[in-house]
Amino acid sequence: MVSISMAVVATIAALVLGLLLSNANSSFSTVQGQVNAISAQILRLDQLLRRYGSETELAREKLREYAEQKRDDLFPNNPADVQLGPQSTYDLLQEVEDLVLSVKPANARDQWWLAQAMTLASKIGDTRFLLAQHSGKGTPNAVLVLLVFWLTLLFASFALFAPSNVITKATLTLCALAIAGSIGMILELERGFGGLVRVSPQAMNYVVDALHAEANNENSGSHTSATLQ
Repeated sequence: MVSISMAVVATIAALVLGLLLSNANSSFSTVQGQVNAISAQILRLDQLLRRYGSETELAREKLREYAEQKRDDLFPNNPADVQLGPQSTYDLLQEVEDLVLSVKPANARDQWWLAQAMTLASKIGDTRFLLAQHSGKGTPNAVLVLLVFWLTLLFASFALFAPSNVITKATLTLCALAIAGSIGMILELERGFGGLVRVSPQAMNYVVDALHAEANNENSGSHTSATLQ
């Protein structure tokens, strides 16, 4: 009877663990996609503003500042300092929007470029909001407590029938550590930022480097033109 009961508990625990791990992996992939999306949107916005002309230079400078600050918020040197949606960083994005709106289009072409730029700026704000909502989400504590209770019962039942020797104790200990590691992996995947398993900063680093490289190239080109003149 005990064996049958524990078999039922083991089946339920395995199903719950599998479901939690699948959900955690899906959440992690979603957050990584959002980071990649906001990186691509920032880079595309800068390209649109650059093609518009020199009137958008102030907006582009503010966008570079926003990109760098957003990167530092999500991927700080100290993982404990992660900030998913600080208002101060969002204020920089709003300044970018204000600077874009202050540009007066001279024709239909310019108006189209500005409309596309404002659409992208809006998408960046939407993605920022989705990232901010990631904070505090995860497996409810009640579910984790219940799962740990099931696993404790399961390992206690193993001890009832297994002979008491070094090999048995070592095997049960390793199995318990493996299960604890799987639960820890679930929590790390759900966290996404600032943990042992974290979202890759590669996309954001690339965008910041690309924006600064573009600015340096333009500054070098302007200095060269001034020298030739």
